[in-house]
Parts: sequence; C-alpha cells; structure tokens
Amino acid sequence: MSKTIVNLTLPVVIEEAEDVLDSYPYHPYQQAFSIPDLRKKLISYVLCRVPGVYAVVEEDDRAAVNPKSLCNSLEQRIQIENLIRQGIEHILRENIDWVDRHIPQETNPAFAPSNWFG
Repeated sequence: MSKTIVNLTLPVVIEEAEDVLDSYPYHPYQQAFSIPDLRKKLISYVLCRVPGVYAVVEEDDRAAVNPKSLCNSLEQRIQIENLIRQGIEHILRENIDWVDRHIPQETNPAFAPSNWFG
C-alpha cells in the first residue's frame, strides 16, 4: 500500500472561515467572500499565519483522517478564528475599491422607485 500526506489544517480553516463569515452581515462581508478569489485570499491569509499540520496515512485511509483533531484545544480554535477575523478586515480594506465596484451598496426597498404608477 502507498502512503499519502494529508493536510489537516486546510479543512479546519475552511470550516472555521464559513462559520465566522456566517456571523457577519450579508453585505458586504458574505457577498464579498462568496467571490472565489477573495475567499482564497482569506484562506491563504490564515494558512500563512498558523502552523500547518499534516498526517501520513495509507492511501485507502484518507477518508478516516479527522481534521477536527487538529483543533482539539480551545486556544487553537480561538487563534484560527481571530486570524480569520483579522483576514476579513485586512482583505476588505486592501480591496475596498474592487469591492465597491463589484458589490453594489444595498438600498432600502422603501426608497426604490415604484412601478405601481405605471
């Protein structure tokens, strides 16, 4: 049987990023990070600042590896969560012009012109 290296950090960071983004308002945060390029920048931002954890497993046992074992301490999970929050703010600040052009400001429906009058 051949062995393979499995990255345990990446799935944890992706899952934590989704959880953290769910706690942010839809506009502009969730909208911005639903764009694949910005989501990748966020994941990369965190991965560059947290130690990577890998496991060597049998090729057939890849599915049995539990990435959650990486963050068995509350301290590690909080560190990743804080890095995600820092990354969100950093990336939005760094790309504010692009975000403003590609994600329109939300408007209050009460101020939208009505087509009721024809």
